[in-house]
Parts: sequence; C-alpha cells; structure tokens
Amino acid sequence: MSVLTVEQMSFNIGGLDLYHGCSFRLYEGEHACLVGPNGSGKTTLLKLLNRDYKPDKGDINWQNNKKIGYLDQYKTLDKDMRVQTYLYDVFLPLFQAEKRMETLYEQAASASPALSEKKMMQAAVLQERLLEANFYDIKAKIGKIMTGLGLDINVMENRIKTLSEGMRAKVILAKLLLEEADVLLLDEPTNFLDVKHIEWLSNFLNEYPKAFIVISHHEAFLKSVAKTVFALEQKTITRYKGDYNFYLKERDLRQAQQAKAYDQQQKFIERTETFIQKNITRAKTSKRAQSRRKMLSKIKKITKPSSEQTYQFHFPFSKPTGKEVLHVENLQIGYDEPLVDPLDFMVRKEEKIAITGKNGIGKSTLIYTIMGQLPALEGHVNWIDTAMIAYFSQDNTLDDSKTPFDIVHEHYPTFTKKDIMDLLAQHGITYDMARRTLQTLSGGEAAKLRLALLKHQKGNVLILDEPTNHLDKAAKRALKQALQQYKGTMILVSHEPDFYEDICDYEIELFA
Repeated sequence: MSVLTVEQMSFNIGGLDLYHGCSFRLYEGEHACLVGPNGSGKTTLLKLLNRDYKPDKGDINWQNNKKIGYLDQYKTLDKDMRVQTYLYDVFLPLFQAEKRMETLYEQAASASPALSEKKMMQAAVLQERLLEANFYDIKAKIGKIMTGLGLDINVMENRIKTLSEGMRAKVILAKLLLEEADVLLLDEPTNFLDVKHIEWLSNFLNEYPKAFIVISHHEAFLKSVAKTVFALEQKTITRYKGDYNFYLKERDLRQAQQAKAYDQQQKFIERTETFIQKNITRAKTSKRAQSRRKMLSKIKKITKPSSEQTYQFHFPFSKPTGKEVLHVENLQIGYDEPLVDPLDFMVRKEEKIAITGKNGIGKSTLIYTIMGQLPALEGHVNWIDTAMIAYFSQDNTLDDSKTPFDIVHEHYPTFTKKDIMDLLAQHGITYDMARRTLQTLSGGEAAKLRLALLKHQKGNVLILDEPTNHLDKAAKRALKQALQQYKGTMILVSHEPDFYEDICDYEIELFA
C-alpha cells in the first residue's frame, strides 16, 4: 500500500520549471533515496512533500493520519533553549502524564478511603500507559541516539546558541529520529557526520520499520540504505526498482540507449530536412516534400542525454609570504570553557594543512579564533604581516532575499553583466538560478555561489571551513583539483579523509 501518491505534479520556482507532469508513489516501509545533480530540485521536492510549498499543478496525497518527519538542518531554534529541553519535548505528553500520576498518588495519601482508591486507580492507569510507552527507558534511548550521532551526553546542559553548526544539525537530527515518524524526509543527514557516525545512521535506517526518502551526496551511505531510487531526470521522477548499485548500472544503460536513439533521430531529421530543402520547390516532388515536412512536425523529439556538470573553480594567488605564516602558541579556544587542550603549532609558507577531529570538538571555533572573529580564552595567534586571507565560511552569511546575480554585482561592482554570468556559470549556476533569490536555491548552489565569490579575491592564505558540504560528486572533484593547484598556504577544515588526504601535507587533529 502506498503512503504517498504524487500525480502529474508541476512546480515553478523563481521562473524556473523544476518538475513537469511528475508522478510517483512511496510504499509502506519503503527505504528510498532521491538523487539528481545540484540544482535539479531535490530539496524543493522534499519541501513540497512536507507541505512547505504547494504544487502549481497536480496532487500530493499522503495516506490519512501519517506522521511526517522532515529534516531541516537550518530551522530556526530558540537559541536560549537547552538541548535537553529541545529533545525532551518529543516526550512532553509522557512527562505530563508522569507529573499527573505523581500528583494523584500524593492526593491519594491524604484523601478519604473511597476517594483515595479512586485516585490510586487513576494513577495506576497512567503508570500503565507510561510502562507501555517504555517511558523509563527514555534517557537510555536519547543517550543511544546521541552517542550514535557523535554527541557527548554532557551537551544536554548546553544552550542551543553555544553549539557549533555541526552539533546543532546533529541535535535536530537526533530529535527527528526520536520522534519515530511514519515517514522520514531526510535532506543531507550525513553532512556533519564522521565515518563511524554515518555507519551508525546507516544501521539505524536499515532497521527502521517505516518509510523514508533520503537525499545525500555520500555514495557509500546511499548504497547501504537505499532499496529504491527516485532519480530527478529531465524535470520528472524516474523510479528505479532496485538499490543504488542497480540504479547506477541501469542509469548508464538507459543513457547509452538514449544517446544512440538521439543520434539516430538527429541523423534522420537532418536527412529529411535536406530532402525537403531540395524538393519543396520542384513540381514533381513538392507533395512528397510537404508530406515529409508534416511528418517531421509531428515527430516526438528525443531529448539529448544530459552530460555531467563541469566546473571551473579557481583560487587566485597574490604575492608570496615569508616562511612562518601563522604561529599559534598555548591557544585555548571556546566560549566559557576550553573545548580542547591548549594548541601549539606553526603553519609555514605554501603548506596545506587539514584541521580534523570529531564533530563538535571545536574545528570551526579554532577557525573563528585564528581569524579574529572570536577572542581566545588564553594564548596567542600571530599572523605574518604579509598574509592576505581568502576565507570560505561553513555558515551562509549572505542575504537570502537577494539573487546570486545581485550578490556578485555587489561583491564585484565593476563586473559587467557578462562577467557576472560567466563567473556564475563556471561554478554551476545557470541563468535561471542566477535570477532566483538565494532562499530558493539548494545548499549546494549556495555553496557554489560562495566559492564563486573567492575566484577574484586575491590572497596568499586560503582558509576553508567544510567547503564540501552539499556539493555533488562532480563539484567535489573540481574543487579538489583547484585546491591541489593553489600555490599559497592553505588551512582546510574537513571531515572527509577521501577529500583532504590528497590535498594536504599533514593534519592537525583536535582532541578534548
């Protein structure tokens, strides 16, 4: 039985048609992934399924009384709320029932025999309800999920505002998993997870008895969890009735068949048009030419297979620095308390280093501190006076109400319209995307825009904080090549060894 039915859905956002006549079904307990290149509309589709948007045409129908859980890593949270309060909110009715039960027991102790018995029976009903809901295992359940996602149980006492971007995203994911929705809509759940935590999430989802649709650019993760693949192809959804490996083979086969059919049709069209041009004005053959023209007008055109997106990432280098670029001495980082042991290290001219460590350990905090955006608790950060820093932040600080075109124009006011569009195109942002507000773009598109802003920012020190989050495989490959070619000094924060090990000279791993 299907829990979700989408019929003939079309949707336009910012003047761009994302889907046209799109139809598919999600079945009870089905474990599916949604794939497609950056900009194809994967995140937007989940927002449609979550009823954040309404389709322009067609229908999205959920089975009655189904609880939908949607992972939005960037949702607005009460910054002063403690993590414990945020997570325990999932079980608020049970905690209220416990409080009511305790009140009834207290009242029964001082009531008349008849009233006492009544209250004891009411309390017993509530206690039975709590036992059936495994209420007394809640703390263990929360602890298991937090540990699996790489969150220290001590973070429960922290306020949301003290969390790093990665920790905050994992707390949001933890709450969603605790809610045990009938259908999970997971948008990039692996973004801030280390390898062992991705493995834990894979096991969790494989054992999940209900349905989910997951978006991820982590292929090993998709190969582990997906039993069905929904592929966004040419503004519609193609269902592949098999796992991710089956999808890869079947996709390549279909693309090869489509390419062959496209080439054959193009040759046929060319021959037919040549015949029409030669014979349309001849009396003897004019009718045949007209007949073929009519036939050609009715032919259903085969779409040319889409090729993998190409990118031209580049980070310009200005003048060289001296030998000792950055000297960190007895540095303690954090907000109220130190996050890691005191740090002492030196970054030398043209060295490329990776900052690694488990999520939430303080990698971004270290970057904020050496950039001067956050004061050190103790110690010193000394940059050579010839350092010119180009910085890619993990956080999107751009104005979501503006378009990529407007943002680049403000950043580089001397650029012509052609200069701006060329720069955006080199980073995988099409004309249509360039005219849409940033809030309508995917995380991958927003990341590519921020990388585009660095292309003409000359420097000799490049600092990048988790630049691969949200990027598809082709974009990651192009980014790696650009970083390998960079001639200056580089500090890279990354949780992907496959990405940074081929780039960096060595790594600095943070420990608590």
